[in-house]
Amino acid sequence: MEQLSQILQNPWVVLGLVIWTIPWKGWALWRSARAGEKLWFVVLLVINTLAILEILYLFVFSQKSVAKKSAIPKSSSLPM
Repeated sequence: MEQLSQILQNPWVVLGLVIWTIPWKGWALWRSARAGEKLWFVVLLVINTLAILEILYLFVFSQKSVAKKSAIPKSSSLPM
């Protein structure tokens, strides 16, 4: 535990973690907002998991919602 504390005191490690996390968080927040998934948006905004939750959302959970939306047939134009 003490080693982890010493590692996190290094500003370069913290900077690297920030540079790693911000793009993933931004992409996941953008996708959840575009999909109208308010709960996911709040969870991704509040919880910081060093991009693990964001990556799971992008590649696992958001794919399920995209598949559900594409499975619903769009109504064709009504004949006149």
